Amino acid sequence: MGHLGRPAPSGRAARRAWAYWAACAGFALVLATTTALGPHRVWGTCAAVGYATAAVLTLRDARSWNRSGALAALAGAVLVPLAVLVASGDAQSEVGVVERSGALLLDSGSPYLPDPARTVEYNPYLPGMALFGVPRALFGAGPLTDARVWFGLAFLVCMFFAARRPAGAALKASAAGPVSTVALLSGFPAVALPLAVGGVDLPVVGLMCLGLALAGRGGSGVAAGVAMGAAAALKWTAWPLLPVGLVLLAVTAGRRTTLRAAATALSVSALAVIPVALADPHAFVEHVVLFPLGEGGVRSPAASPLPGHLLAAHVPGGSTLATAALAAAALGVAVSLLIRPPGTVRAAADRLAVGLGIAICLIPATRFGYLVLPLVLAAWFRLPSSPTSSPTGPSPADHADPVCSVYSVAPPTGRE
Repeated sequence: MGHLGRPAPSGRAARRAWAYWAACAGFALVLATTTALGPHRVWGTCAAVGYATAAVLTLRDARSWNRSGALAALAGAVLVPLAVLVASGDAQSEVGVVERSGALLLDSGSPYLPDPARTVEYNPYLPGMALFGVPRALFGAGPLTDARVWFGLAFLVCMFFAARRPAGAALKASAAGPVSTVALLSGFPAVALPLAVGGVDLPVVGLMCLGLALAGRGGSGVAAGVAMGAAAALKWTAWPLLPVGLVLLAVTAGRRTTLRAAATALSVSALAVIPVALADPHAFVEHVVLFPLGEGGVRSPAASPLPGHLLAAHVPGGSTLATAALAAAALGVAVSLLIRPPGTVRAAADRLAVGLGIAICLIPATRFGYLVLPLVLAAWFRLPSSPTSSPTGPSPADHADPVCSVYSVAPPTGRE
């Protein structure tokens, strides 16, 4: 399908698909030859072959985005490197941190070491993340207890249910099924890389997308609240989801549903965080608050050359300036929610993606990998897999742009 969902000439569409896979192959090859990280080198080598194969298959098939090409990319960029890395035990450091935190949670009731002395001994994640390390703590080392397998599984399940159409929703002619859409997203390098090497942000963004999708479907608000609360129990970066998701619910579902979702989200996150924080308050603050801010006993290794880090590293008082800019940006996003609240899931996802993107760029201790959050949020609700907003037919926005108006939500006829 071409621009705005209209059929495009097969030759031009095939060339676009070829260019996409070729660019992905180039990125993977550059990463494989330049990175000093072993897991990333393995991923880049496997992914470059997979993406190049997808590009060749696209040239041989006049249809754009043919299934064989997509499967080759998915195999080369996700399945093969994941199998190689799991078999060798090679992973990003986050995987080991989460697996150790799962064992600590079972042993002591807290996933945080009381007196961390080295960077690898810090666990900057909220207590819910430790659950991904519990399988290894219970059943020992093995391919199925590897934390990254559970990261990926949680992400894929969340995205699958986020792509499902509510009962009675009208189906766009250009819409793909949820499995195809999740597979297409999984083959994207920014997602495929953490799927293989172990990215803790994947389950976070999966729950964020699910929470927004459920908020856009109406209902009682409980399911949306559970998804948002679960995301908030994993990592601080999910907390901006709460105001954005609740404002979306207020616009589309009314006050009572919003209050119910808010109470559910806060209860779920509090249930996961408060008991652990009370079990060892000092360790909780050291790991989860001071360390990410660069104020812990050991400085965070997150130091990608984004504006916040550059300010903190090279400008006198730069940390204060970066924090002030971050606060100003957060205030601006909050004001935008009040002045122009999002009325569709896509609008809410865009607002959240912008806010997170600005925050990630301004935080002094930051990494390029964190950008997977705004990238997935911005891209997911634009993929042609989603239902129209109303069971009775497409909304006016759908006529204007069938692809880009996915997850549009029409305000209800009556509000509380």
